[in-house]
Amino acid sequence: MQNIVVDAGPMIGMFDRDDFHHKQAGEFLRRAGESRLITTSLVIGEVAAMLADVQPNLFRFMEWLSAAVEIDDALHEDLPRMIEIMKKYDDLPADLADVSLVALCERRGVSMIASVDSDFDVYRLPKGRKFENVFFEQ
Repeated sequence: MQNIVVDAGPMIGMFDRDDFHHKQAGEFLRRAGESRLITTSLVIGEVAAMLADVQPNLFRFMEWLSAAVEIDDALHEDLPRMIEIMKKYDDLPADLADVSLVALCERRGVSMIASVDSDFDVYRLPKGRKFENVFFEQ
């Protein structure tokens, strides 16, 4: 089973029909199939804030999340590395949720990410490896 780390954008798109990426989010979910979807609580907070205006969307997101996504909560362990990543990419600037995903990927050896964020074209894994953004695959 392959692991895919999921950023906020695809999850917002899944549950907000007015989101620009709504159709792509559904296509991504179908392609992901049996893959293990992983995210962090910082990303979940971003999604919840964006969906809070439409409570039914937020509730559907939370129900789906509990059934379909692994929440990797090693924030305390990852914090020193997250600070290093933020300093390295201070010209973007790298936000806290994004760097939590980069640190998660480094720690778990995952290179596949689903994001609408072009910053993941800039971020690098150890040894300069690029992320493989599987959200936009056809």
